[in-house]
Amino acid sequence: MTPRPAGHALVEALIAQGVHTVFGVPGESYLAVLDGLHEHRGRIRFVACRHEGGAAFMAEAQGKLSGRPGICFVTRGPGASNAAIGVHTAFQDSTPLVLFVGQVASDQRDREAFQELDYRQMLGPGTLGMAKWAAEVQQADRLPEYVARAFHTACQGRPGPVVLALPEDMLATPTAAPVLARVQPATAWPAPQALHELRERLAAAERPLLIAGGSGWDAEACRALQRFAENWQLPVACGFRFQDTFDNRHPLYAGDVGIGINPKLAQRVQAADLVLALGVRLGEMTTGGYTLLRAPRPAQQLVHVHAGPEELGRVYAADLLVQASPGCAARALAGLAAPQAPRWQQWAQDAHVDYEATHDAPPVQPLDLAVVMKTVQRLAPADTIYTNGAGNFSGWLHRYVRYPGLQHHGRTQLAPTNGAMGYGLPAAVAAALLHPERTVVNVAGDGDFLMNGQELATATGHGAGRGAGKLISLVVDNGSYGTIRMHQEREYPGRVSGSELFNPDFAALARAYGWQAHCVDATAGFEPAFAAALAADRPTLIHLKLDPDVITSRTTLGAIRAAALRR
Repeated sequence: MTPRPAGHALVEALIAQGVHTVFGVPGESYLAVLDGLHEHRGRIRFVACRHEGGAAFMAEAQGKLSGRPGICFVTRGPGASNAAIGVHTAFQDSTPLVLFVGQVASDQRDREAFQELDYRQMLGPGTLGMAKWAAEVQQADRLPEYVARAFHTACQGRPGPVVLALPEDMLATPTAAPVLARVQPATAWPAPQALHELRERLAAAERPLLIAGGSGWDAEACRALQRFAENWQLPVACGFRFQDTFDNRHPLYAGDVGIGINPKLAQRVQAADLVLALGVRLGEMTTGGYTLLRAPRPAQQLVHVHAGPEELGRVYAADLLVQASPGCAARALAGLAAPQAPRWQQWAQDAHVDYEATHDAPPVQPLDLAVVMKTVQRLAPADTIYTNGAGNFSGWLHRYVRYPGLQHHGRTQLAPTNGAMGYGLPAAVAAALLHPERTVVNVAGDGDFLMNGQELATATGHGAGRGAGKLISLVVDNGSYGTIRMHQEREYPGRVSGSELFNPDFAALARAYGWQAHCVDATAGFEPAFAAALAADRPTLIHLKLDPDVITSRTTLGAIRAAALRR
């Protein structure tokens, strides 16, 4: 192969892996890569973002949507520090991601040169590490090898982030090293004996419950999951912020197990005599602070199926541990012979009735977020992608939107299980750029939105939301950090401190970035504003002005959340 700068070889390696879009903020430490992106323009595009945190969130959303590693480029020091939030999100969300960080030249290492950091120490794996693997590529000829290993590591077992540091002199060094073929990650099937034991335990159960979620699911895997649930008539709950793993409209759907859990579902988890956890980590949010399933030995029988061997037995002493990729496990489970008339059919039907009842809520004046979310789903296309960051506002989205299973439209929910504020808008911009044919709706709180609101400019600059699909951001403005305010009202009533916010005119801010904007302060005004957004030829922000008391422990949703937190 004709020698070319290693930065060009890196771009070629990404193209060979099927990458057509990368996100980042340009830096002088990887100019050779930027030149390689120019050389191969038309085959791969670089989306220049306005903040490295936003860029890393966009790449994380890319990983969620595609199932392949999202790609982010940032410069050394401050750039990598800003991007760390995306790495943490990808780690806790089990999302495949590769972060490329420009590094000081090799002859300047270990002198605390300008913006120098050791990314293997800063972002590398540890007891509760930030990345699955972090390395520095010191030889240009080995760059394709490192890229292939990064893709394998990011995808295999429990997916997650990888960090590669790129010394600027290495990137400028000519190399004739050929790129390697597209990585196909290895998958693991459940052992026959484990499947046999799982079937025996399930057949003997009286009140089984399946909790599905995590990453690594695709359309066929979700179809297999549905067949398994139907064959066995199992009630299915979804893990925290993985609600699109199972079709929420299905008569076996029981709701989501996470923050603000339906109290009846929480009781059902505790009353189950067997919990089959498929693909989920069983972390703090999905287990109600390790109370719905008591750690380390739950009262229920527990069968835990997970792709990562390090996750099995990490917290819970389960009755049966099965290492298997979600897709392989679901396909194997779909073939298990089920009893003719499972004795728990009424239990499953009641679980869905309880879920349906959560869609009823007392009216709230003057602006009812329950009605807002129901209106969004009624008017938006069926394949709409919904995104959010962190905050009390997200409870309305998770409660009132019914996510179709992945088998219907691909992923429709992008939300951070690590509770990262500022995630929703960058994720929505990435989704709109990667899937211009689909409508994307971001729901953000006022504090949440302003952590990455500058990415409105990225959307405008790259033409997001101008095609068949629309890009719409709903900003819920209650003048406070709502979740913190809720906790304060519960723990220290009437003693509000540090959670009040001064906010700009969000509609005027959006217009300054080239977006269409509306301001809504009453329920009746929302539907015409949202209909106009769906008809617009550019992205739209809808500013929802809300009273601060709507999102506190005194409201219906807040009371549910507070009750769940007290358990």
